[in-house]
Amino acid sequence: MTRRTFITTVAAAVCVLGLASCSSGGTSSADSGAASAPAASAPSSGMLLDQQATTVLEQPLAYPKGAQAQVSSTIVELQPGQATGWHKHNVPLFAYVLEGTLTVEYDAGVTKEFPAGTAYMEATKVFHNGVNKGSGVVRVLVTYMGAEGLTNTTKRP
Repeated sequence: MTRRTFITTVAAAVCVLGLASCSSGGTSSADSGAASAPAASAPSSGMLLDQQATTVLEQPLAYPKGAQAQVSSTIVELQPGQATGWHKHNVPLFAYVLEGTLTVEYDAGVTKEFPAGTAYMEATKVFHNGVNKGSGVVRVLVTYMGAEGLTNTTKRP
């Protein structure tokens, strides 16, 4: 999946969730004065995760309780040879590898590789280190499903 296709798919998902205005190019068919036809560049649907109930280490997913939900996202970029440093996540984390291959080493004695196009739920409360072992950049969309007052990530002391 290309970056543009991914962004289009995310935009379509946002529209389905009713979080944004979903008109094409800011105009409606009523504005155009012509009958609407299917757009040639309409987004195609591609399931990234389907009813995922566990993390990559087979832990059951559990949302934080007792506080207002907060969702945050970022794009993590690692240059060749760069690592995230050992850390753990205190809340569920959805990851989608946009570019390159991310190698993650877990305290549990497991190492996993996630190539571009991979969507997964990261381990929670287990220290791990993401490494770019390739020759090109690694870019990962990370979405934390946290709660008010909780720290999404804790670095290893």
